[in-house]
Amino acid sequence: MEAAEHWAGGGVVDETADDAAAFGLPLPELPQPPDEDFGIWPENWPVVEMFLRVQTQWRTTMSGVIGLDYAAVRWLFKLYDVEEPRALLEDLQVMEAAAMSVINKQGA
Repeated sequence: MEAAEHWAGGGVVDETADDAAAFGLPLPELPQPPDEDFGIWPENWPVVEMFLRVQTQWRTTMSGVIGLDYAAVRWLFKLYDVEEPRALLEDLQVMEAAAMSVINKQGA
């Protein structure tokens, strides 16, 4: 199960192969990620929850993902009464940078 599936609660159904077969398209052989569970330290749980809340709020250009929409992030911080917004934003930016690296690498 991929990390995103862990965060989203699992249950992701990948129908890519069926869709490609319906159109007669071959799919490249992709490496399979190891099937490992992982844990999240309790002190990191608030940033994981916030990352899940903002996961659809990406700003993009023709070159790829350039970052999260901080207006949406700010709104969600207010909506969820974040007590330490600066600390949570700094943690969120670490996750944002890691996600952008992966997302933009996949698009290359």
